[in-house]
Amino acid sequence: MPPAGELRHQSPSKEKQSTDNQSAEAAAAAAISAAAADAEAAGLWTQIKAEARRDAEAEPALASYLYSTILSHSSLERSISFHLGNKLCSSTLLSTLLYDLFLNTFTSDPSLRNATVADLRAARVRDPACISFSHCLLNYKGFLAIQAHRISHKLWTQSRKPLALALHSRISDVFAVDIHPAAKIGKGILLDHATGVVVGETAVIGNNVSILHHVTLGGTGKACGDRHPKIGDGCLIGAGATILGNVKIGAGAKVGAGSVVLIDVPPRATAVGNPARLVGGKEKPTIHDEECPGESMDHTSFISEWSDYII
Repeated sequence: MPPAGELRHQSPSKEKQSTDNQSAEAAAAAAISAAAADAEAAGLWTQIKAEARRDAEAEPALASYLYSTILSHSSLERSISFHLGNKLCSSTLLSTLLYDLFLNTFTSDPSLRNATVADLRAARVRDPACISFSHCLLNYKGFLAIQAHRISHKLWTQSRKPLALALHSRISDVFAVDIHPAAKIGKGILLDHATGVVVGETAVIGNNVSILHHVTLGGTGKACGDRHPKIGDGCLIGAGATILGNVKIGAGAKVGAGSVVLIDVPPRATAVGNPARLVGGKEKPTIHDEECPGESMDHTSFISEWSDYII
């Protein structure tokens, strides 16, 4: 057996080698993940262009529009930057300036492109009215508002707050969706119809969440600091729901249409009414089987268990 001093001398080297191996494995995993994301985005972009060609052939009146917004561009990032730039421009905020801003931001942060891909898939899969990816890209204002918000949020985190707020104002004017630039939003998000959605400054929305029109994630009007709701992964928020204060909506929970929520909702529970009550009662709320109502879009499964439901 080697002397103890020799063991102590070799140990740091072995630890360094182990750390180097772990770093190499992490780098390899990240490279594989990035390559998969690139392939997914490229495949989706190919499909979007095919859909645009089909629509241009079927409806010649749209041919020049589809060429300028989709078919003339080499990537999803360029197409959406061009489209958003034209949507959000004004007489003093030029489309060319916005195009450069959006494209530079997308290019500098691949996670933004990956989130856009996830949002496109969310709309296509969850909304039966969405007939194609290209239809969502061009016409779904909830989708477009989320993508523009991601840019404004990036600007906010870079301390470019005046520009972030100016962009936020244009998003609100054009899409009727008011999301503060500081709000943190995950990927795979569906704002269905989107009109009237309000999301406050310190709100957090997880991944694979679906939110319908006229939903408010707001403050109580009294608190400062961290004062807005935190929406867990996979939640479904029904039309006209109002969630106020620094409350937590647990992962996989549902909030029924028109509900007013002022306290936490447990994961995979359902809150309904004004003021909202938990299906099954406060002491032992009913926990539904769905892990991700935000994907299933099931708004009515709770009714059979809601004893106070009256027609």
